Amino acid sequence: MAGANTLNFDDANFEAEVLQSDVPVLVDFWAEWCGPCVMLAPVIDELATDNVGRVKVGKVDVEKAAATAGQYGVQNIPTVILFHNGQPVERIVGAKQKRDYQQVIDNVTSSA
Repeated sequence: MAGANTLNFDDANFEAEVLQSDVPVLVDFWAEWCGPCVMLAPVIDELATDNVGRVKVGKVDVEKAAATAGQYGVQNIPTVILFHNGQPVERIVGAKQKRDYQQVIDNVTSSA
């Protein structure tokens, strides 16, 4: 359940793909049974396409990557966290408008 530019992260690849990334990484923590998560999926895919080369955009299925979700205190989904230099720098809980996520990306990439 991801677009062509949307990556899939899990417990096995999270450190290499997100924490060690040379560019900021927007991570959507979600689950298949979560209605708001399913509604947010096309927005995440659009952000991935719109920001190719600026940031990585990916998803973590909390059912399949419980350790990673727990490590970052994800208690409600969808939760979208922007990581920069291996650290979580922005967190948005709940489904928001595309512009809200884009603003977070713009804030980090303009200062990077």
